[in-house]
Amino acid sequence: MFRVGGIDTCMHTPTYLAAELRLPTNGLDYTILGIYFAVVLGIGFAARRSVKTSLDFFLSGRSLPAWITGLAFISANLAATEILGMAANSAQYGAYTVHWYWIGAIPAMVFLGLVMMPFYYGSKVRSVPEMLLLRFDKWAHLLSSALFAFAAILIAGVNLYALAIVVEALLGWPQWVAIVVAGAFVLAYITLGGLSSAIYNEVLQFFVILAALIPIVVLGLKKVGGWGGLTDKLTHTHGANFTTAWGGTGIGSANPLGANWLTIVLGLGFVLSFGYWTTNFAEVQRALSAKNLSAAQRTPLIAAYPKVFIVFLVMIPGLVAAAVVPGFGTTKSGYQYNDAIPYLMEQLLPNGVLGIAVTGLLAAFMAGMAANVSSFNTVFTNDIWGRYVVRGREDAYYVRFGRLITVIGVCASVGTAFLASSFSNIMSYLQTLFSFFNVPMFVVFIVGMFWKRASAKSGFWGLLAGTVSAMVNYFWIYKHGIIDIPSDQGANFVSAIVGFVAGAVVMVAVSLFTRPKPAEELEGLVYGTRSPGMSEPPAAGDDAWYRRPALLGWGAVVLAAACYIPFSF
Repeated sequence: MFRVGGIDTCMHTPTYLAAELRLPTNGLDYTILGIYFAVVLGIGFAARRSVKTSLDFFLSGRSLPAWITGLAFISANLAATEILGMAANSAQYGAYTVHWYWIGAIPAMVFLGLVMMPFYYGSKVRSVPEMLLLRFDKWAHLLSSALFAFAAILIAGVNLYALAIVVEALLGWPQWVAIVVAGAFVLAYITLGGLSSAIYNEVLQFFVILAALIPIVVLGLKKVGGWGGLTDKLTHTHGANFTTAWGGTGIGSANPLGANWLTIVLGLGFVLSFGYWTTNFAEVQRALSAKNLSAAQRTPLIAAYPKVFIVFLVMIPGLVAAAVVPGFGTTKSGYQYNDAIPYLMEQLLPNGVLGIAVTGLLAAFMAGMAANVSSFNTVFTNDIWGRYVVRGREDAYYVRFGRLITVIGVCASVGTAFLASSFSNIMSYLQTLFSFFNVPMFVVFIVGMFWKRASAKSGFWGLLAGTVSAMVNYFWIYKHGIIDIPSDQGANFVSAIVGFVAGAVVMVAVSLFTRPKPAEELEGLVYGTRSPGMSEPPAAGDDAWYRRPALLGWGAVVLAAACYIPFSF
């Protein structure tokens, strides 16, 4: 038997929020919510005027400044994953949540900006799967496009479902009303203004989310006697390891997360994080919409700085909930881990502030859904429909089809929303999807980028092998108890490693028995080669020292490493 280490924390009860979390909202709160929805639609109508070509609709005409794309980049990630999921993670696992940020995000974001964006932006591709078409062949491209489109709809469904259960519990709206209202607004502003509408709304949503979370954190800490009071309570009730990042993570040791330092570093810190941040088109699309190569590189690097500190806004509410409610997340408490932030909203926030918090939650879910829907319509229109089904039509046709497929994508998201109901911690569900779809994509990219010998045929077989292996590990080896892995999160880390290794091994094996691509076809696609687009000179002002990508990137890495220090002892 193999154990990652720790106790069995896996739960398989349906996702819901406790009925007693109904919020005492009044007219002021609903007025704030109404103003927000009006502004969202206004941005959509304003952005519509700029949509004249398919490039405008799908990539904002590659015209946006770095600070806009940087905030949109981080906002697109601030969805159900972040708000409910990471707070639930903290209530369940404690301070181990910091790993998802400081080792599970920052290094990968920096790698994307410094290493991969010159290839993405310099090649002028419209999507991540299109890179696989250039580096490998149409089969790798078609498989990656189909897998990404499927995953995008599933993840958009997570956001819709999370929004529905929150709104039902907090405001008393039926789930179907919440789903229809949120889906309709996302559909409206994306079909109107395309990616520009999504991005400018994501910038607005970023600040609305901060305005929602900060009062919860401040009042939550006040309730438990500050950070010192919080850690004392949690140490007493959950043990000393609950408030540290690395305590109990030795191989064979027990900890709440059910993972040792090796699976954290390799599974989360390398495979899962690099797979998500460097190949997930919902994120990369924001960088591809930047006005030049320098701005594209700076997009994830600018986003890295708020990412370092956002962990406190989502972790502390989860810790507070675990401290003030005995057995929070267990059946005896009457609450699930996903209840952490809604519980504190109900307990701590006055009217007005409550309206801002509800608006912030809705903004988070809509940002996450919009990011996945906008990336889905781009990949489906350009990489599937426009390349393999209806080719060579006028540009206006693909804009119209992009709007149509957006409608279909939103409707499909509604249909997939309830798949998330089997997970009490929606972060576990999302990480499962990432291990299936993002990690195999990453291994194909990384092998293809750093190994010239990787053949055209190896891309398809590596992607297929990585995806199937990750699924086999999770659904058969883990779910059937063939190998004892104590938690869903631990299983996701292991599945990610298995998918990465299997994909890499198959790519190497296939490459050794098939012909490599000619060297002239690899210019700008393999590390160490250049293409004309990669030598774009910086625009006026972009060469200032504080805008240099290398400085921004390494500064973020050093800052994240420094943040670990107080949580390491």
